[in-house]
Amino acid sequence: MLSQSPVSAQLVLSCGEPRRIGFISTRFHGTDGVTLEARKWAEILTDMGHECYWMAGQLDTPPKQSHHVPLAFFRHPEILELQNELFGNTRRTRAITNRIQEIKNLLKDEIYHFIERFHIQLLIPENALSIPMHVPLGLAITEVIAETGIPTIAHHHDFAWERDRFVTSAVNDYLRAAFPGALPNVEHVVINSMAQKELARRCSLPSAVIPNVLHFEQPPPGIDDYNADFRKEIGLKEDDILILQPTRVVARKGIEHAIDLTRRLRDPRAKLVLSHPAGDEGDAYVQMLRERIEDAQIEVCFIADRVGLRRGVNPDGKKIYTLFDVYPHADLVTYPSLYEGFGNAFLEAIYFGKPVMVNTYAVYSRDIAPLGFKTITMRQLVSRNVVELAKRALTNEALRKEWAETNYRLALKYFSYTVARRKLLARLANLFGEAI
Repeated sequence: MLSQSPVSAQLVLSCGEPRRIGFISTRFHGTDGVTLEARKWAEILTDMGHECYWMAGQLDTPPKQSHHVPLAFFRHPEILELQNELFGNTRRTRAITNRIQEIKNLLKDEIYHFIERFHIQLLIPENALSIPMHVPLGLAITEVIAETGIPTIAHHHDFAWERDRFVTSAVNDYLRAAFPGALPNVEHVVINSMAQKELARRCSLPSAVIPNVLHFEQPPPGIDDYNADFRKEIGLKEDDILILQPTRVVARKGIEHAIDLTRRLRDPRAKLVLSHPAGDEGDAYVQMLRERIEDAQIEVCFIADRVGLRRGVNPDGKKIYTLFDVYPHADLVTYPSLYEGFGNAFLEAIYFGKPVMVNTYAVYSRDIAPLGFKTITMRQLVSRNVVELAKRALTNEALRKEWAETNYRLALKYFSYTVARRKLLARLANLFGEAI
Protein backbone atom coordinates (compact mmCIF):
# COMPACT_ATOMS: atom_id res chain seq x y z
CA MET A 1 0.00 0.00 0.00
CA LEU A 2 2.66 2.52 1.00
CA SER A 3 4.56 1.99 -2.22
CA GLN A 4 1.76 3.55 -4.24
CA SER A 5 1.84 7.05 -5.61
CA PRO A 6 1.21 9.81 -3.01
CA VAL A 7 -2.30 10.45 -4.31
CA SER A 8 -3.49 6.82 -4.25
CA ALA A 9 -1.75 6.17 -0.93
CA GLN A 10 -3.57 9.11 0.61
CA LEU A 11 -6.88 7.68 -0.64
CA VAL A 12 -6.17 4.24 0.79
CA LEU A 13 -4.97 5.53 4.14
CA SER A 14 -8.03 7.73 4.60
CA CYS A 15 -10.62 4.99 4.12
CA GLY A 16 -11.31 4.46 7.79
CA GLU A 17 -11.83 1.08 9.44
CA PRO A 18 -12.37 -1.83 7.04
CA ARG A 19 -16.04 -2.86 6.89
CA ARG A 20 -17.96 -5.97 5.86
CA ILE A 21 -20.35 -4.73 3.20
CA GLY A 22 -23.45 -6.53 1.96
CA PHE A 23 -24.85 -5.79 -1.49
CA ILE A 24 -28.49 -6.82 -1.87
CA SER A 25 -30.81 -6.82 -4.90
CA THR A 26 -33.04 -9.03 -7.01
CA ARG A 27 -30.17 -9.94 -9.35
CA PHE A 28 -26.40 -9.69 -9.56
CA HIS A 29 -25.89 -11.60 -12.77
CA GLY A 30 -24.91 -10.79 -16.34
CA THR A 31 -24.41 -7.37 -17.85
CA ASP A 32 -27.45 -5.29 -16.85
CA GLY A 33 -26.66 -1.78 -15.67
CA VAL A 34 -27.40 -2.34 -11.97
CA THR A 35 -25.18 -5.43 -11.84
CA LEU A 36 -22.34 -3.69 -13.66
CA GLU A 37 -22.37 -0.64 -11.39
CA ALA A 38 -22.60 -2.78 -8.26
CA ARG A 39 -19.51 -4.69 -9.39
CA LYS A 40 -17.66 -1.42 -9.93
CA TRP A 41 -18.58 -0.18 -6.46
CA ALA A 42 -17.46 -3.50 -4.99
CA GLU A 43 -14.14 -3.27 -6.83
CA ILE A 44 -13.59 0.26 -5.54
CA LEU A 45 -14.59 -0.64 -1.98
CA THR A 46 -12.42 -3.76 -2.01
CA ASP A 47 -9.45 -1.67 -3.15
CA MET A 48 -10.15 0.57 -0.16
CA GLY A 49 -9.75 -2.42 2.17
CA HIS A 50 -13.39 -3.43 2.69
CA GLU A 51 -14.88 -6.91 2.16
CA CYS A 52 -17.95 -7.28 -0.08
CA TYR A 53 -20.71 -9.91 0.04
CA TRP A 54 -23.77 -10.53 -2.12
CA MET A 55 -27.42 -11.49 -1.69
CA ALA A 56 -29.87 -11.80 -4.59
CA GLY A 57 -32.24 -14.13 -6.38
CA GLN A 58 -29.86 -14.65 -9.27
CA LEU A 59 -26.10 -14.54 -8.75
CA ASP A 60 -22.85 -15.08 -10.61
CA THR A 61 -20.74 -13.66 -7.77
CA PRO A 62 -18.09 -15.67 -5.84
CA PRO A 63 -19.99 -18.50 -4.07
CA LYS A 64 -18.10 -18.15 -0.79
CA GLN A 65 -19.18 -14.51 -0.59
CA SER A 66 -22.75 -15.03 -1.78
CA HIS A 67 -26.14 -15.79 -0.26
CA HIS A 68 -28.51 -17.10 -2.93
CA VAL A 69 -32.24 -16.59 -2.28
CA PRO A 70 -34.27 -17.70 -5.34
CA LEU A 71 -37.42 -15.96 -4.04
CA ALA A 72 -35.60 -12.60 -4.23
CA PHE A 73 -35.42 -12.81 -8.04
CA PHE A 74 -37.92 -10.52 -9.74
CA ARG A 75 -38.64 -13.19 -12.36
CA HIS A 76 -39.39 -15.91 -9.84
CA PRO A 77 -42.80 -17.35 -10.86
CA GLU A 78 -44.42 -16.44 -7.54
CA ILE A 79 -43.12 -12.88 -7.76
CA LEU A 80 -44.19 -12.43 -11.38
CA GLU A 81 -47.69 -13.63 -10.50
CA LEU A 82 -47.86 -11.32 -7.50
CA GLN A 83 -46.48 -8.26 -9.29
CA ASN A 84 -49.09 -8.64 -12.04
CA GLU A 85 -51.75 -8.08 -9.38
CA LEU A 86 -50.11 -4.95 -7.99
CA PHE A 87 -49.83 -2.66 -11.01
CA GLY A 88 -52.35 -1.58 -13.63
CA ASN A 89 -55.18 -1.32 -11.07
CA THR A 90 -55.80 0.61 -7.87
CA ARG A 91 -57.16 -2.04 -5.50
CA ARG A 92 -55.80 -5.27 -4.10
CA THR A 93 -57.57 -8.05 -2.24
CA ARG A 94 -56.90 -9.01 1.35
CA ALA A 95 -55.45 -12.29 0.04
CA ILE A 96 -52.91 -10.35 -2.03
CA THR A 97 -51.97 -8.24 0.99
CA ASN A 98 -51.48 -11.39 3.01
CA ARG A 99 -49.32 -12.92 0.29
CA ILE A 100 -47.13 -9.78 0.14
CA GLN A 101 -46.62 -10.03 3.89
CA GLU A 102 -45.85 -13.75 3.77
CA ILE A 103 -43.16 -13.32 1.12
CA LYS A 104 -41.81 -10.23 2.88
CA ASN A 105 -41.36 -12.19 6.10
CA LEU A 106 -39.62 -15.07 4.30
CA LEU A 107 -37.22 -12.57 2.73
CA LYS A 108 -36.65 -10.79 6.05
CA ASP A 109 -35.49 -14.08 7.53
CA GLU A 110 -33.05 -14.48 4.64
CA ILE A 111 -31.70 -10.93 5.04
CA TYR A 112 -31.13 -11.49 8.75
CA HIS A 113 -29.36 -14.75 7.90
CA PHE A 114 -27.23 -12.93 5.31
CA ILE A 115 -26.23 -10.28 7.85
CA GLU A 116 -25.44 -12.87 10.53
CA ARG A 117 -23.66 -15.30 8.18
CA PHE A 118 -21.19 -12.73 6.90
CA HIS A 119 -21.23 -10.33 9.89
CA ILE A 120 -22.41 -7.50 7.62
CA GLN A 121 -21.75 -3.99 8.97
CA LEU A 122 -23.07 -1.94 6.02
CA LEU A 123 -25.90 -2.70 3.58
CA ILE A 124 -25.99 -1.47 -0.01
CA PRO A 125 -29.41 -2.16 -1.57
CA GLU A 126 -28.91 -1.87 -5.35
CA ASN A 127 -32.10 -0.45 -6.87
CA ALA A 128 -34.15 -2.69 -4.58
CA LEU A 129 -35.50 0.40 -2.75
CA SER A 130 -35.94 2.37 -5.96
CA ILE A 131 -37.99 0.70 -8.67
CA PRO A 132 -40.71 -1.70 -7.38
CA MET A 133 -39.84 -4.73 -9.49
CA HIS A 134 -40.12 -6.79 -6.28
CA VAL A 135 -42.39 -5.14 -3.72
CA PRO A 136 -41.96 -7.72 -0.91
CA LEU A 137 -38.16 -7.50 -1.16
CA GLY A 138 -38.22 -3.71 -0.82
CA LEU A 139 -40.48 -3.99 2.22
CA ALA A 140 -38.26 -6.65 3.77
CA ILE A 141 -35.09 -4.58 3.35
CA THR A 142 -36.79 -1.50 4.77
CA GLU A 143 -38.06 -3.32 7.85
CA VAL A 144 -34.67 -4.91 8.53
CA ILE A 145 -33.02 -1.49 8.35
CA ALA A 146 -35.69 -0.07 10.67
CA GLU A 147 -35.32 -2.92 13.16
CA THR A 148 -31.52 -3.10 13.23
CA GLY A 149 -30.44 0.44 12.44
CA ILE A 150 -27.75 -1.03 10.21
CA PRO A 151 -25.89 1.70 8.28
CA THR A 152 -27.09 1.71 4.68
CA ILE A 153 -26.17 3.27 1.35
CA ALA A 154 -29.27 3.00 -0.85
CA HIS A 155 -28.05 3.07 -4.47
CA HIS A 156 -30.92 4.22 -6.70
CA HIS A 157 -30.70 3.71 -10.47
CA ASP A 158 -34.31 4.44 -11.43
CA PHE A 159 -37.52 5.18 -9.56
CA ALA A 160 -41.15 4.08 -9.90
CA TRP A 161 -42.22 7.53 -11.10
CA GLU A 162 -39.83 7.20 -14.07
CA ARG A 163 -41.69 4.18 -15.52
CA ASP A 164 -45.19 4.34 -17.04
CA ARG A 165 -45.99 0.76 -16.01
CA PHE A 166 -45.80 1.68 -12.31
CA VAL A 167 -48.00 4.79 -12.49
CA THR A 168 -51.24 2.94 -11.71
CA SER A 169 -50.72 0.96 -8.53
CA ALA A 170 -52.57 -0.99 -5.87
CA VAL A 171 -49.63 -0.62 -3.48
CA ASN A 172 -49.13 3.12 -3.12
CA ASP A 173 -48.96 2.61 0.65
CA TYR A 174 -46.02 0.25 0.23
CA LEU A 175 -44.34 2.47 -2.33
CA ARG A 176 -44.38 5.37 0.13
CA ALA A 177 -43.06 3.13 2.88
CA ALA A 178 -40.18 1.46 1.07
CA PHE A 179 -39.49 2.95 -2.35
CA PRO A 180 -37.32 4.60 -1.21
CA GLY A 181 -38.66 5.01 2.32
CA ALA A 182 -37.41 7.51 4.89
CA LEU A 183 -35.23 6.06 7.60
CA PRO A 184 -32.31 7.37 9.67
CA ASN A 185 -28.88 5.92 9.05
CA VAL A 186 -29.51 5.68 5.30
CA GLU A 187 -27.40 7.57 2.77
CA HIS A 188 -29.30 7.91 -0.51
CA VAL A 189 -27.26 7.88 -3.72
CA VAL A 190 -28.67 8.62 -7.19
CA ILE A 191 -26.95 8.52 -10.57
CA ASN A 192 -28.05 11.85 -12.02
CA SER A 193 -29.04 15.35 -10.94
CA MET A 194 -32.64 15.01 -12.19
CA ALA A 195 -33.24 12.05 -9.88
CA GLN A 196 -31.67 14.02 -7.03
CA LYS A 197 -34.11 16.89 -7.53
CA GLU A 198 -37.14 14.60 -7.90
CA LEU A 199 -36.23 12.62 -4.78
CA ALA A 200 -36.05 15.87 -2.83
CA ARG A 201 -39.29 17.19 -4.32
CA ARG A 202 -41.36 14.02 -3.96
CA CYS A 203 -39.92 12.52 -0.78
CA SER A 204 -38.10 15.40 0.98
CA LEU A 205 -34.96 13.26 1.01
CA PRO A 206 -31.43 14.55 0.45
CA SER A 207 -29.13 12.49 -1.77
CA ALA A 208 -25.70 12.50 -3.33
CA VAL A 209 -25.07 12.07 -7.05
CA ILE A 210 -22.54 9.38 -7.91
CA PRO A 211 -22.68 8.96 -11.68
CA ASN A 212 -21.99 5.70 -13.44
CA VAL A 213 -18.25 5.31 -13.83
CA LEU A 214 -15.58 3.31 -15.66
CA HIS A 215 -11.97 2.62 -14.75
CA PHE A 216 -10.59 5.37 -16.99
CA GLU A 217 -7.40 5.32 -14.93
CA GLN A 218 -6.53 2.09 -16.77
CA PRO A 219 -6.18 1.99 -20.58
CA PRO A 220 -8.81 -0.08 -22.42
CA PRO A 221 -8.01 -3.60 -23.63
CA GLY A 222 -7.62 -4.08 -27.36
CA ILE A 223 -7.59 -6.86 -29.92
CA ASP A 224 -5.69 -9.93 -28.75
CA ASP A 225 -5.28 -13.58 -29.70
CA TYR A 226 -8.67 -14.50 -28.19
CA ASN A 227 -10.90 -11.83 -29.72
CA ALA A 228 -9.07 -11.30 -33.02
CA ASP A 229 -11.52 -13.64 -34.77
CA PHE A 230 -14.64 -11.88 -33.47
CA ARG A 231 -15.73 -10.43 -36.82
CA LYS A 232 -15.29 -13.75 -38.57
CA GLU A 233 -17.14 -15.60 -35.81
CA ILE A 234 -20.27 -13.43 -36.20
CA GLY A 235 -20.16 -13.53 -39.99
CA LEU A 236 -18.59 -10.15 -40.81
CA LYS A 237 -15.73 -9.36 -43.16
CA GLU A 238 -12.72 -7.34 -42.09
CA ASP A 239 -13.72 -4.38 -44.27
CA ASP A 240 -17.36 -4.35 -43.09
CA ILE A 241 -18.47 -1.30 -41.11
CA LEU A 242 -19.41 -2.64 -37.69
CA ILE A 243 -22.06 -0.42 -36.11
CA LEU A 244 -22.50 -1.54 -32.50
CA GLN A 245 -25.71 -1.14 -30.49
CA PRO A 246 -24.44 -2.24 -27.03
CA THR A 247 -27.74 -2.27 -25.09
CA ARG A 248 -30.58 -4.56 -24.20
CA VAL A 249 -33.31 -4.80 -26.82
CA VAL A 250 -36.09 -2.80 -25.15
CA ALA A 251 -38.23 0.03 -26.45
CA ARG A 252 -36.58 2.85 -24.50
CA LYS A 253 -33.25 2.13 -26.23
CA GLY A 254 -34.59 3.56 -29.51
CA ILE A 255 -32.94 0.87 -31.62
CA GLU A 256 -35.16 1.72 -34.58
CA HIS A 257 -32.99 4.84 -34.97
CA ALA A 258 -29.85 2.70 -35.22
CA ILE A 259 -31.57 0.73 -37.97
CA ASP A 260 -32.48 3.96 -39.73
CA LEU A 261 -28.92 5.30 -39.54
CA THR A 262 -27.49 2.05 -40.90
CA ARG A 263 -29.95 2.14 -43.80
CA ARG A 264 -29.23 5.77 -44.62
CA LEU A 265 -25.47 5.25 -44.77
CA ARG A 266 -26.28 3.42 -48.03
CA ASP A 267 -23.19 1.31 -47.80
CA PRO A 268 -23.55 -2.47 -48.23
CA ARG A 269 -20.63 -2.92 -45.85
CA ALA A 270 -22.56 -1.30 -42.97
CA LYS A 271 -23.73 -4.00 -40.55
CA LEU A 272 -25.64 -3.33 -37.32
CA VAL A 273 -24.64 -5.56 -34.39
CA LEU A 274 -26.94 -5.94 -31.36
CA SER A 275 -24.91 -7.29 -28.46
CA HIS A 276 -27.55 -7.82 -25.74
CA PRO A 277 -30.75 -9.86 -25.39
CA ALA A 278 -34.28 -8.56 -25.12
CA GLY A 279 -35.33 -7.26 -21.73
CA ASP A 280 -38.31 -7.99 -19.52
CA GLU A 281 -40.88 -5.89 -21.39
CA GLY A 282 -42.41 -8.41 -23.81
CA ASP A 283 -41.82 -9.41 -27.43
CA ALA A 284 -43.73 -6.68 -29.27
CA TYR A 285 -40.72 -4.37 -29.59
CA VAL A 286 -38.45 -7.13 -30.90
CA GLN A 287 -41.05 -8.04 -33.52
CA MET A 288 -41.35 -4.38 -34.58
CA LEU A 289 -37.57 -4.16 -34.97
CA ARG A 290 -37.50 -7.28 -37.14
CA GLU A 291 -40.12 -5.72 -39.40
CA ARG A 292 -38.09 -2.48 -39.59
CA ILE A 293 -34.97 -4.48 -40.47
CA GLU A 294 -36.81 -6.31 -43.25
CA ASP A 295 -38.13 -3.03 -44.66
CA ALA A 296 -34.69 -1.38 -44.43
CA GLN A 297 -33.03 -4.32 -46.20
CA ILE A 298 -29.92 -4.11 -44.06
CA GLU A 299 -27.93 -6.84 -42.35
CA VAL A 300 -28.34 -6.99 -38.57
CA CYS A 301 -26.49 -9.44 -36.31
CA PHE A 302 -28.15 -10.50 -33.06
CA ILE A 303 -25.23 -11.83 -31.02
CA ALA A 304 -26.54 -11.98 -27.45
CA ASP A 305 -25.77 -15.71 -27.39
CA ARG A 306 -22.11 -14.92 -28.11
CA VAL A 307 -21.60 -12.17 -25.49
CA GLY A 308 -21.25 -12.81 -21.78
CA LEU A 309 -19.62 -11.61 -18.60
CA ARG A 310 -16.63 -13.90 -19.08
CA ARG A 311 -14.88 -15.58 -21.97
CA GLY A 312 -15.78 -19.21 -22.55
CA VAL A 313 -18.09 -21.30 -24.74
CA ASN A 314 -21.88 -21.36 -25.07
CA PRO A 315 -24.03 -24.53 -25.04
CA ASP A 316 -23.40 -24.93 -28.79
CA GLY A 317 -19.65 -24.97 -28.22
CA LYS A 318 -19.11 -21.53 -29.77
CA LYS A 319 -16.82 -18.91 -28.24
CA ILE A 320 -18.27 -16.42 -25.79
CA TYR A 321 -16.82 -12.91 -25.95
CA THR A 322 -17.09 -10.20 -23.34
CA LEU A 323 -18.45 -6.79 -24.25
CA PHE A 324 -14.91 -5.49 -23.95
CA ASP A 325 -13.92 -7.98 -26.65
CA VAL A 326 -16.59 -6.52 -28.92
CA TYR A 327 -15.90 -2.79 -28.57
CA PRO A 328 -12.38 -2.80 -30.13
CA HIS A 329 -13.91 -4.11 -33.37
CA ALA A 330 -16.61 -1.42 -33.58
CA ASP A 331 -16.33 1.40 -36.12
CA LEU A 332 -19.28 3.36 -34.72
CA VAL A 333 -21.43 3.02 -31.61
CA THR A 334 -25.13 3.91 -31.63
CA TYR A 335 -26.84 5.01 -28.43
CA PRO A 336 -30.20 6.50 -29.48
CA SER A 337 -31.95 5.92 -26.15
CA LEU A 338 -35.18 7.76 -25.45
CA TYR A 339 -34.57 7.54 -21.70
CA GLU A 340 -31.63 6.51 -19.51
CA GLY A 341 -30.87 6.83 -15.82
CA PHE A 342 -27.34 7.65 -16.88
CA GLY A 343 -25.63 5.90 -19.78
CA ASN A 344 -23.18 2.99 -19.38
CA ALA A 345 -22.91 2.38 -23.11
CA PHE A 346 -21.97 6.01 -23.68
CA LEU A 347 -19.07 5.74 -21.23
CA GLU A 348 -17.95 2.45 -22.76
CA ALA A 349 -17.85 3.98 -26.24
CA ILE A 350 -15.75 6.86 -24.90
CA TYR A 351 -13.47 4.43 -23.06
CA PHE A 352 -12.69 2.60 -26.30
CA GLY A 353 -12.28 5.81 -28.29
CA LYS A 354 -15.21 5.13 -30.60
CA PRO A 355 -17.37 7.75 -32.30
CA VAL A 356 -20.87 7.54 -30.83
CA MET A 357 -24.27 8.63 -32.06
CA VAL A 358 -26.25 9.62 -28.99
CA ASN A 359 -29.80 10.88 -28.62
CA THR A 360 -30.41 13.90 -26.40
CA TYR A 361 -32.27 12.02 -23.68
CA ALA A 362 -32.93 14.19 -20.66
CA VAL A 363 -30.07 13.05 -18.40
CA TYR A 364 -27.56 13.30 -21.24
CA SER A 365 -28.71 16.82 -22.04
CA ARG A 366 -28.55 17.93 -18.42
CA ASP A 367 -25.56 16.10 -16.91
CA ILE A 368 -23.29 14.99 -19.77
CA ALA A 369 -23.58 17.19 -22.86
CA PRO A 370 -22.61 20.44 -21.05
CA LEU A 371 -19.22 18.90 -20.20
CA GLY A 372 -18.13 19.19 -23.82
CA PHE A 373 -18.07 15.65 -25.23
CA LYS A 374 -17.67 15.30 -28.99
CA THR A 375 -20.50 13.15 -30.36
CA ILE A 376 -22.85 12.64 -33.26
CA THR A 377 -25.88 14.16 -31.60
CA MET A 378 -29.40 13.31 -32.72
CA ARG A 379 -32.45 15.09 -31.38
CA GLN A 380 -35.19 12.48 -31.43
CA LEU A 381 -34.65 11.64 -35.12
CA VAL A 382 -31.88 10.69 -37.53
CA SER A 383 -31.59 13.88 -39.56
CA ARG A 384 -29.52 14.46 -42.69
CA ASN A 385 -26.90 16.23 -40.56
CA VAL A 386 -26.63 13.17 -38.30
CA VAL A 387 -26.07 10.90 -41.28
CA GLU A 388 -23.45 13.21 -42.80
CA LEU A 389 -21.57 13.55 -39.52
CA ALA A 390 -21.62 9.77 -39.08
CA LYS A 391 -20.10 9.39 -42.55
CA ARG A 392 -17.39 11.92 -41.65
CA ALA A 393 -16.58 10.09 -38.43
CA LEU A 394 -16.30 6.80 -40.31
CA THR A 395 -13.97 8.15 -43.00
CA ASN A 396 -11.90 10.83 -41.24
CA GLU A 397 -9.25 9.25 -39.03
CA ALA A 398 -7.92 12.61 -37.75
CA LEU A 399 -11.41 13.61 -36.61
CA ARG A 400 -11.90 10.31 -34.81
CA LYS A 401 -8.56 10.71 -33.03
CA GLU A 402 -9.36 14.28 -31.95
CA TRP A 403 -12.75 13.24 -30.60
CA ALA A 404 -11.32 10.22 -28.81
CA GLU A 405 -8.63 12.23 -27.01
CA THR A 406 -11.02 14.99 -25.96
CA ASN A 407 -13.67 12.55 -24.76
CA TYR A 408 -11.27 10.38 -22.79
CA ARG A 409 -9.80 13.38 -21.00
CA LEU A 410 -13.28 14.58 -19.96
CA ALA A 411 -14.39 11.13 -18.85
CA LEU A 412 -11.27 10.70 -16.73
CA LYS A 413 -12.11 13.96 -14.99
CA TYR A 414 -15.83 13.37 -14.42
CA PHE A 415 -16.64 9.63 -14.62
CA SER A 416 -13.61 7.73 -13.33
CA TYR A 417 -13.15 5.39 -10.38
CA THR A 418 -11.39 8.24 -8.59
CA VAL A 419 -14.61 10.26 -8.68
CA ALA A 420 -16.70 7.38 -7.31
CA ARG A 421 -14.09 6.58 -4.63
CA ARG A 422 -14.07 10.15 -3.35
CA LYS A 423 -17.87 10.28 -3.14
CA LEU A 424 -18.16 6.87 -1.51
CA LEU A 425 -15.65 7.94 1.10
CA ALA A 426 -17.93 10.84 1.97
CA ARG A 427 -20.92 8.51 2.36
CA LEU A 428 -18.96 6.21 4.68
CA ALA A 429 -17.75 9.19 6.68
CA ASN A 430 -21.34 10.36 7.15
CA LEU A 431 -22.48 6.94 8.35
CA PHE A 432 -19.54 6.02 10.59
CA GLY A 433 -18.33 9.42 11.71
CA GLU A 434 -14.90 9.03 10.15
CA ALA A 435 -12.77 11.82 8.75
CA ILE A 436 -11.97 11.77 5.04
